Amino acid sequence: MGNIHTTGPNEALIVSGGCCGSTKKRTIVGGWAWAWWLVTDVQRLSLNVMTLNPMCENVETAQGVPLTVTGVAQCKIMKADELLGTASEQFLGKSVKEIKQTILQTLEGHLRAILGTLTVEEVYKDRDQFAALVREVAAPDVGRMGIEILSFTIKDVYDDVQYLASLGKAQTAVVKRDADAGVAEANRDAGIREAECEKSAMDVKYSTDTKIEDNTRMYKLQKANFDQEINTAKAESQLAYELQAAKIRQRIRNEEIQIEVVERRKQIEIESQEVQRKDKELTGTVKLPAEAEAFRLQTLAQAKQCQTIESARAEAERIRKIGSAEAHAIELVGKAEAERMRMKAHVYKQYGDAAIMNIVLESLPKIAAEVAAPLAKTEEIVLIGGNDNVTNDVTRLVAQLPPSINALTGVDLSKVLSKIPGAKA
Repeated sequence: MGNIHTTGPNEALIVSGGCCGSTKKRTIVGGWAWAWWLVTDVQRLSLNVMTLNPMCENVETAQGVPLTVTGVAQCKIMKADELLGTASEQFLGKSVKEIKQTILQTLEGHLRAILGTLTVEEVYKDRDQFAALVREVAAPDVGRMGIEILSFTIKDVYDDVQYLASLGKAQTAVVKRDADAGVAEANRDAGIREAECEKSAMDVKYSTDTKIEDNTRMYKLQKANFDQEINTAKAESQLAYELQAAKIRQRIRNEEIQIEVVERRKQIEIESQEVQRKDKELTGTVKLPAEAEAFRLQTLAQAKQCQTIESARAEAERIRKIGSAEAHAIELVGKAEAERMRMKAHVYKQYGDAAIMNIVLESLPKIAAEVAAPLAKTEEIVLIGGNDNVTNDVTRLVAQLPPSINALTGVDLSKVLSKIPGAKA
């Protein structure tokens, strides 16, 4: 049986051995591997950056001055398969502390060797060049162990014999001496320059005073001329100002008039819009309801008119039908009456004058009753006149009776009476 081993990107997994006596070695970085129990060996090698502090104490330089140098180096095991295999051969089974110690001893050896070829001034003044030289010389040796130097810097350089301090003091004394000499020379040059400047200043002052007087006189003359020109220009400018002010006031007034015209136009537009609004309002509140009411009344009137016309037509039709019925009835009655009269005439014709006389005589009491009916309501009749007049009136009344009967019955009473034997018309 076996196990699965995993590793991250900062660690290398070295798997050696295997089934069937295999001697093949595998390196895995950031992956996994299968290992058989008892026959497979699995070891790990850290790939993290290692910080080293190489230090060389009292190492003599090319001048024989003992110096102590400290530095800082950043190193790590390279991940290339061949170099990682080389590193595993060198450091597999060792702790990180042991690996650091091995690399540190190599770096310190090269640091001592290079330090012995340089002077104190070269080491102290150009530390970057010194560090680059150490890195360049040590890189091949540590590279053969699968190690890469990422960076190497010189941290500090000092000595126990005050050589560096003496160099500093001598340099300081030289600089101080040069500074004192420079100050003295500067003071001397400054005094000379100051005297020359003072002389130049006096010459300039005298020349300037002369020029000032000349210029003052010329100034006054010019000032008088300028004053005259200024006064003239002021008068002209005042007149021009007043003229320009008048023009500006006129322009402002014109603009104000234009503004008033625009405002009046806007006011007219506003009033026109207000009139339109009120007209629309009246249209919406009065006209449209009135038109609607008028339309309603018109519709009702038309309906009433149609109703009246139809009623009139119905009434006319009813009257026409009634009239037609009455006319038909009258026609039938007339025809019946005519038939009756015809038959009566036929009967009269058959009966002769005796029958007609009989009918007339039978009708006379009725006629007399009808004639006398108005007189029945009369309480008293007074006849005014003489006896002759009364007789004449009665005679005239009786004489008018036959024509009346003739008019009522169509029978000539005088002719009928003349046919009665022994009667006289």
